[in-house]
Amino acid sequence: MTGIDLGPALIIFTQEAKDLLEEMESSLLSLEDEPDDSETVNSVFRAMHTIKGSAGLFGFNPVVSFTHEAETVLDHVRNGERDIDAALISVLLDCKDHTAVLLEFCLESPDAELTDELSAAGDELVKQLGGNETASEIQTVDDVNEGNASIDSEGDAKDIADSWLISLAFKSDAFRMGVDPLSFFRYLKTLGQIQRVLLITSDIPEGDEFDPESCYIHCKLAFKSDADKQTIEDVFEFAADDCDINILPPNSKIETYYSLLDDLSESHIQRLGDILVEVGALTQNDIDKAIQTQADGELRADQDKKPLGEILVEQQVVQAAVVDKALEKQQQVKQKAAAEASFIRVDSNKLGQLIDLVGELVISGAAMDLMVGKHGLADVEEVAETMNSLVSGIRDTALDLRMVPIGETFSRFRRVVRDVSKDLGKNIELKISGGETELDKTVVEKINDPLTHLIRNSLDHGIETPEQRLQAGKSEKGHIKLTARHQSGHVIIQIIDDGAGLNKERIVAKAVANGIVEENHNLTDQEIYNLIFAAGLSTKDEASDLSGRGVGMDVVRRNIEALRGSVNIDSRPGEGATITIQLPLTLAIIDGFMVEASNERYIIPLSMVEECVEMNGDNWQVDEVQNYVNLRGVAMPYLRLAEYFNAAKVESNNKKKVRQSLVVVRLGKNKAGFVVDELHGEHQTVIKPLGKIFENLDGLTGATVLGDGNVALILDVQGLIKAATT
Repeated sequence: MTGIDLGPALIIFTQEAKDLLEEMESSLLSLEDEPDDSETVNSVFRAMHTIKGSAGLFGFNPVVSFTHEAETVLDHVRNGERDIDAALISVLLDCKDHTAVLLEFCLESPDAELTDELSAAGDELVKQLGGNETASEIQTVDDVNEGNASIDSEGDAKDIADSWLISLAFKSDAFRMGVDPLSFFRYLKTLGQIQRVLLITSDIPEGDEFDPESCYIHCKLAFKSDADKQTIEDVFEFAADDCDINILPPNSKIETYYSLLDDLSESHIQRLGDILVEVGALTQNDIDKAIQTQADGELRADQDKKPLGEILVEQQVVQAAVVDKALEKQQQVKQKAAAEASFIRVDSNKLGQLIDLVGELVISGAAMDLMVGKHGLADVEEVAETMNSLVSGIRDTALDLRMVPIGETFSRFRRVVRDVSKDLGKNIELKISGGETELDKTVVEKINDPLTHLIRNSLDHGIETPEQRLQAGKSEKGHIKLTARHQSGHVIIQIIDDGAGLNKERIVAKAVANGIVEENHNLTDQEIYNLIFAAGLSTKDEASDLSGRGVGMDVVRRNIEALRGSVNIDSRPGEGATITIQLPLTLAIIDGFMVEASNERYIIPLSMVEECVEMNGDNWQVDEVQNYVNLRGVAMPYLRLAEYFNAAKVESNNKKKVRQSLVVVRLGKNKAGFVVDELHGEHQTVIKPLGKIFENLDGLTGATVLGDGNVALILDVQGLIKAATT
């Protein structure tokens, strides 16, 4: 297959294959808890079956060959011929990974031969899939082939159930029309084996009514063959006008039809008859006869019109179960089509452009408000308010478009926990809750790596070995809980384990040895636990492939803070640890609170503002040395924004505002106050990056353009709270 054009069809196949493999992994992990769930087994089978079929269309033969082997094993599992256990699930997970590698190889080098490494890996997996056949099973097959095995009544019944049931009722003029019934029997033998013939003699007349030249043959055949229904029907093509023919597929075919119905392209889901013909359960002749019977029934005024499916079952050309499955599939596709009619796929880049344009619209709206107020255009004010309301609605709707559930990201960690716990010799279960919590797609994509690192650390550092857990009076199985929820305009993600917890003494000792803190420190428990995010600090004596070198946790914190988020850890010695991540819902447009200090305007995320109070020196107890203020009996750190960002300008003015305000902000459990000169109220804030020159400025996380064209800086609340407390 040369010169593959990566057109729409191949792009769609690539994405669908990726989705199917992810679904397969999720289903296999579910089977560890519920191995008898037939629907989950079917979903794994369908994933391999669909990828095999689609890969064949593009000439990806290595993918077709390998997935065929996995599909065969899964078919045995579906039919109850093989049990699915932990060992087989592990092999199938490896097969899923190998299939992904093969797809990538074929996409990059469609005409190339597989490398020796890939071929060997595939051969090894196929060997593992094969399992171990027992000697007794092999011997049984040999005995049957040699004719030594006797078939009892139960075996005979099974063979009949696996056979096509053919009903032949020749018309009385068949002989006169030159029809030789025996010729059809002889022809059938070329396609398979006639196992049993049942002659029906109830219609044969007696005495003088018997006509030697008339045909009274009416029989039923049990016919075993691998031929399809259309091929068998074609045997009787020349007798179609002189014989009533009904062909009922074997019961063993029902599962096959189920699978074909599940995999049937939605473009073929139309009328019931068309569906059953498409999967081979019926022929067009069966449909024509049933439709004719239905039409004849309509002509009788005293008889209600029967559904086509009911007629087909009565004529014994298809099992009722297959008809029910086809009707179910038909209904599912109708419902899905109705649901999908209300959805449309949009390129994420186009969505990003829309968000940018909405941001500019917000800025233009602010500029218009400023002009209306400046020139006193009272008659325009109402129109401006209406437009602002519409802009606000457009903003919220546009941001909602980019919101996605975090559950898909969470589900990926089931495989991580399974593989890592297996490598560590631990028994660990992951529980997920809050997967429906929605978050900006950009944030979801960037949080995946930090979450992976944190979960791996919990697996390696936090959860003990089964032996250690039993000695501590715990269950042998460890548990990690991954949760998400909305809270005050943020998303809170928590990783909770029931392991050994953090050792404060060891953390402090390592921190002192590395020069991170002084030996005579006065740190709270929370501050001690958060030291694990310091660069180069690890409490593990020996480094492993997973963790223990003291690199990564500082990067995790940096990446989360780059998303304007925060991360904290709490621990209960001997009971476990909880890592809490707080993230903004979106990185594009936020509701802000605008303040002014020393003629500079700043934006504080509104979700972090707890209250604003007037700061009057007569009624406040202020410690200017320690930077603490007594707020209703509680000491709280504060920061003067004017002095923090522009101390030189404040000193040159050599005066303070007579009237100042204290803006109280909260981030998680931490709280502080910002002293400002003026409060300007709520402000829709379009977040703009600072640029490479200013991106590392302490206390700032971005900027926004105001309606008058000036720039207001967006405060890094977390960094400023930290500065206020040190």
